Amino acid sequence: MRMKLMMAILLAGSMGGAALARQAQPAPRPAPPAAAPAAIGQYPALKTLLDRYVAEDKTPGVVAAIGEGTAPPSFIVAGRVGSAAGAAPASPDSLWRVYSMTKPITAMAAMMLIEDGKMSLDQPVSDFIPAFRDMKVLTDPANSLASRPAARPITIRHLLTHTAGLGYNIITKGPLLDEYNKRGINPAQVNAGMEPDMRKVRPETLQAFAERVATLPLIADPGTVWSYSIGLDVMGAVIEKASGMSFDAFLQQRMFGPLGMRSTFWTVPQADVGRLADNYAWVGDNRVPFDPAATSVYLQPPSFPYGGAGLVMSARDYDRFLQMLAGGGAVDGVRVMKAQTVAVAMSNLLPAGVTFSGVAGGTGGDTNPLQGYGAGGSVYLRDVPGGAGKGTYGWGGAAGTVAWVDPTRKLRGTIMVNYFPSDKWPLRADVIQALYADHRP
Repeated sequence: MRMKLMMAILLAGSMGGAALARQAQPAPRPAPPAAAPAAIGQYPALKTLLDRYVAEDKTPGVVAAIGEGTAPPSFIVAGRVGSAAGAAPASPDSLWRVYSMTKPITAMAAMMLIEDGKMSLDQPVSDFIPAFRDMKVLTDPANSLASRPAARPITIRHLLTHTAGLGYNIITKGPLLDEYNKRGINPAQVNAGMEPDMRKVRPETLQAFAERVATLPLIADPGTVWSYSIGLDVMGAVIEKASGMSFDAFLQQRMFGPLGMRSTFWTVPQADVGRLADNYAWVGDNRVPFDPAATSVYLQPPSFPYGGAGLVMSARDYDRFLQMLAGGGAVDGVRVMKAQTVAVAMSNLLPAGVTFSGVAGGTGGDTNPLQGYGAGGSVYLRDVPGGAGKGTYGWGGAAGTVAWVDPTRKLRGTIMVNYFPSDKWPLRADVIQALYADHRP
């Protein structure tokens, strides 16, 4: 029961449990040198909004990175990385748990391997992980694990678009949810207090995790329904097999290093704790420390790199990733993907007959019905009046972070906060309204 509650808190934003003791942070490490941000006056409505969120104590701090076209970002900053008096001011280089905003990064890594010819979009996952060769599908999900053979194999496309029939603690119910919890299918970190119990049942390696997932039945035939899932975590294991290197090493070599993303971590170095935001939980109208930076679970290595929810990043670094997408695979003359690959990744990749109408905000997703789904993120199929344009690609995180690239309006945005549930406040909607009002021609 405890595991179910904690995973619900992490992934769906359902609050419960007692407050954790707040501990003082060490002195912050100086942020890396960087060019001065563009003038705040470019986005007055957004600046006013973020200042108000801090003034009303909805969050201790918030950072926005906004870019137009492929230009460097402007940073709008308010507040601090925690509520304590000694907390460092929030900055472009503060560190935030991005949770499901890890998914687009994992998906683009997979697209790199498709570009390399190491795998293809509709190739069976079992070519890389044979345990997925003979999958089963539940026949009575509410009452048992009874199953039948799956109608077709799981493919790379299915993992990228959450159409593999895999589950997730936020959507899986009944006996299969119990089995997920029993077998440690919990690829995410919550806080230092909960991690020992979670680690006892979680597989010790990414490959062991994927192989254990393959022993459990699916909730639907692959390619038939959109169902939020651990698909991008399994994709990390596929990337290892296809690339011949560890998942985290592949990302460092092919993406983080070339793009100069120096504040992107699976494990936060002790020297950088002062930059790490505290993570909070809203219990009713009370905001309580949930994963304080000084004792954060992210200061210790995870069981394995979680491709669906594992990264801690700065707003500067996440914008660097988005700037690469906006630039068709290149930033400042450094190319990591072909423009055609990026265009495919940011298009609607759902299998024929499958639709996506959004998910609840607490998952890091969105509920706008005008969407398809690309490689690890939603894709707007039509312009939204006063908001995002057709082709807008992005996703959010369970602790309130949001990121997107809008190729129609030539705009990209990253918003960093850390609190559960992510939809405690309508930050996503408020930011879109303010930013697109500022950006209106």
